[in-house]
Amino acid sequence: MAPKKTLYGGETKKAVDNFPISGEPVPAAVVHWLGRIKGAAARVNGELGLLDSGLAAKIAAAADEVAAGTHDAQFPIDVFQTGSGTSSNMNANEVIAALSGAHPNDDVNYGQSSNDVFPSAVHLAALDEATNRLLPALRQLERSFARKQKAFKDVVKSGRTHLMDAVPVTLGQEFGGYAAQMALGRERIESALAHVGQIPLGGTATGTGLNTHPRFAEKVRAQLRKDAKLKAIAPPLDRFEAQANRDALVELSGALKVVAVSLTKIAQDLALMGSGPRAGIGELVLPELQKGSSIMPGKVNPVLPEVVLQVCAQVIGNDAAITIGGMQGQFELNVRIPLIARNLLQSIALLSTTSVAFAEKCVDGVKANREGTRRSAESTLATATALNLEIGYDKATAIVKEAAASGRMLRDVALEQGVAPDVYDKAIDLRRIAAGNAAA
Repeated sequence: MAPKKTLYGGETKKAVDNFPISGEPVPAAVVHWLGRIKGAAARVNGELGLLDSGLAAKIAAAADEVAAGTHDAQFPIDVFQTGSGTSSNMNANEVIAALSGAHPNDDVNYGQSSNDVFPSAVHLAALDEATNRLLPALRQLERSFARKQKAFKDVVKSGRTHLMDAVPVTLGQEFGGYAAQMALGRERIESALAHVGQIPLGGTATGTGLNTHPRFAEKVRAQLRKDAKLKAIAPPLDRFEAQANRDALVELSGALKVVAVSLTKIAQDLALMGSGPRAGIGELVLPELQKGSSIMPGKVNPVLPEVVLQVCAQVIGNDAAITIGGMQGQFELNVRIPLIARNLLQSIALLSTTSVAFAEKCVDGVKANREGTRRSAESTLATATALNLEIGYDKATAIVKEAAASGRMLRDVALEQGVAPDVYDKAIDLRRIAAGNAAA
């Protein structure tokens, strides 16, 4: 919806006309961080005596309004625009200038260029959203899995490898593995965020710092750290690297992709273990959230795992586009920054909301189908592995093949082939087998 009063100027209008591409604007988080950067820059320029203190205060106040989202409707430029984000930087300059009575280039953009401000805004938006939305969401999901690990610690079931029966495990062990996947995913993201926080601000057009006070970048970063409470905001290892490449954003996207891969595996597992209720695996009972069919009465589907799988496919697709975008910088500037911003922030948002929904609407309510787990634990012929130390691999194999071919119980075949009852009962203790070597 177009704003009632237009605050932006001619450069923004040109960009709107030039890029009628997707109808999707630059992510609001990037716009808000453009406002934060412009506000911090104005305060620092006023402090350094580079701008009149009264004018600097007006610019900062207007920029604060942009940062708060008050003027989101004034940022209509399509996300698929010039690859440096110059159009959006000028959009911010024009809006803030109109609100403050300043000049968009000489005052609002003082000590800055699109080439350092726009990527800095993207980095900080990603840092902010990942720190304050995604990491807490993953912690919540991790805790949900950990609670089920404890609740299901004594529920023995058949293990499965290659989709075939394997030696028994506990349902708690499986959920403990899922909790660990989320913990490791958080660690990967946190590691990447240490690099994302290194912003190129102060490099101006190419990294040389032309037209920028030598203390400008340092003081603006300090102001942003204080305002946003993001300790990871830091100077770059090298200004030219920071200006020319978006490798840190590619790295963060890679960590998000790993989380998506983890969630894909987990969601598939839960859907398969909950399959049935009679003709499937039937080891879990997933929460019934809605009707599963418009024609089959009583049918219930694993809707939350299915949502997770779709989201993860989108995140992995976004990562492919981000990877390509990261490859396509030449010399002193990457020129696919809006594409990277759009996909990276979408991935962060999707994984954040999906992790919370998965935890609250699925994992927290999942129950063990104890009859199903008992049946699978007692039916798996792979428990014969525990006889290897007593009778040897070859004899145990013969027992398994006979039991599989005849459909008879493993114990009956083993006793028939000469295994003493006490030897069998001692070796085939399902809880002991699932416990395994706890110190391993």
